[in-house]
Amino acid sequence: MSPLRHGASVLPLERGKTLFDYADDLSVRVPTSCGRTGECHECVVEVKRGSAALSRPSTPEGFLRGDYRLACQAEIVDTDSDVEFNVLRRQPRILTESMDIDLNLDPIVVRRGDDVFRVGPGAPVSLGAYRGAIYGIAADIGTTTVAMNLVDLESGDTVYVASFENPQRFGGSDVMHRISYETGEYRGELQAVLVSSINYEIGEMVRHLKLRRRQICDFVAVGNATMRDMLFGIDVEPIGVKPYKSLIELEFLNGERNSTALNATAGELGIRINPNANVYGGPIISSHVGADVAADLLAVGMAESDELQMLVDIGTNTEIVAGNKDAMIAASCPAGPAFEGGGVTYAMPGYDGAVEKLRIIQPGCAPELDVIGNVAPSGICGSGLIDLLAELRRHEIMSELGAFDPQTSEFVFAPDERLTLSRADISALAQAKAANFCGQQIVLKNAGKSAMDYSQLHLAGGFANYINPENAKTIGFLPDIPANRIAKVGNASLLGATLMLLDASRRIEAESFSERVQHIELETDPDFFDYFVEGCQFKPMPID
Repeated sequence: MSPLRHGASVLPLERGKTLFDYADDLSVRVPTSCGRTGECHECVVEVKRGSAALSRPSTPEGFLRGDYRLACQAEIVDTDSDVEFNVLRRQPRILTESMDIDLNLDPIVVRRGDDVFRVGPGAPVSLGAYRGAIYGIAADIGTTTVAMNLVDLESGDTVYVASFENPQRFGGSDVMHRISYETGEYRGELQAVLVSSINYEIGEMVRHLKLRRRQICDFVAVGNATMRDMLFGIDVEPIGVKPYKSLIELEFLNGERNSTALNATAGELGIRINPNANVYGGPIISSHVGADVAADLLAVGMAESDELQMLVDIGTNTEIVAGNKDAMIAASCPAGPAFEGGGVTYAMPGYDGAVEKLRIIQPGCAPELDVIGNVAPSGICGSGLIDLLAELRRHEIMSELGAFDPQTSEFVFAPDERLTLSRADISALAQAKAANFCGQQIVLKNAGKSAMDYSQLHLAGGFANYINPENAKTIGFLPDIPANRIAKVGNASLLGATLMLLDASRRIEAESFSERVQHIELETDPDFFDYFVEGCQFKPMPID
């Protein structure tokens, strides 16, 4: 009898059992709200191996593409083939921490006697009786991951932190594929699965802390334009076609609204907190440069700084902003998921088993590896890939063009597990790196500055937090500037969202400076192609 695998766990296959049954056996959390009838579309899993051993997709699974199934519908029909599956709520190492900064406490939800009210424009609005505490949630809705802070709005303390993979992966690994999916036959599915996952985490919060959902009276969400608008149920099709602008941005530019920020009630969006709680979507800057970047800028204080600063938020899309209080220029680079586990044979997100650091002590000998979870390596995450590329260059195992010796087709970085980096893998990484290179170079060119003119380079986001800056500079992933000018600022987007949650004036501030940021479309720059070709090479980035 062949096995069923989930992570490091192995169970025997049994005809008639569903993947949800196996998840139960393994104590793996899979969301559902329909009693496993297939109606809620929440229990999506990815079948990594053995699709042919499962029952044919049922009618409720018609919205899924590729190797994705509903756990409650996928039943074992052949016990002679190996089956491997992953839930879409795995817990990668998601960065939730950021800088320590002073917080001003002036939320839009306050206690007045025995009652709680929302204050501000259109207020006051009663949110019911005071029940001992008032809470709010700040959420960073990323394409790949989601992080949320539950915050006590009376003390300013963060009392619970949640993080999980964005469950929309069945709609594609990047925003353009998600837009294509969302604007097709199954419009609304991606919003539904995201809201469902947020509600699942809220349920864990209130259960763990023994709270009532109605005590959560405010919600601030940031994300790129696609993720934010999708959460609010807004048509994202305009973001996927020229001029690549959100419907909300277009309305703002036409004078139909005062800001690109959004407001709705939790009841309207189906978020299971106090139904009259306001859900605030932070302002977007322009096109794909979204509310997450506005939150970044709020957190690092670029819009208030006299000194020139640069921000690089690295992810499936990388955003670059350069400037100070006088002027800021921004661009978005469609870097793709190569450094986050997509399109590279043994690449993976930062789960247990991912090589996160790598050193080649001597060519011909196995590299030294640091593996998340201190287990046998099963792949390599983005920080490990940057180390590997830099080490291959440092020891001249790979040329600047990403080529091995003519007799070599791959490099084995984990011999016992036979994990390799191939020429095709290097090509995918070169293109992802080139997109980052283009964005930084074109922003600097348009600012009329060199990288050395900037007092600080802020590296934001989970991936950026774990990379070795010196190795990143070696391959041209970051400008070759002194190490003391590079600061890892953690999940600045989540921090910015938390600032907006705790202090209503920070929302106004973010809306104001977001309007002043000059946005550049990279592909319209006459030097784009030349920069891209240069960026595909693995060598230090010029700083002049």
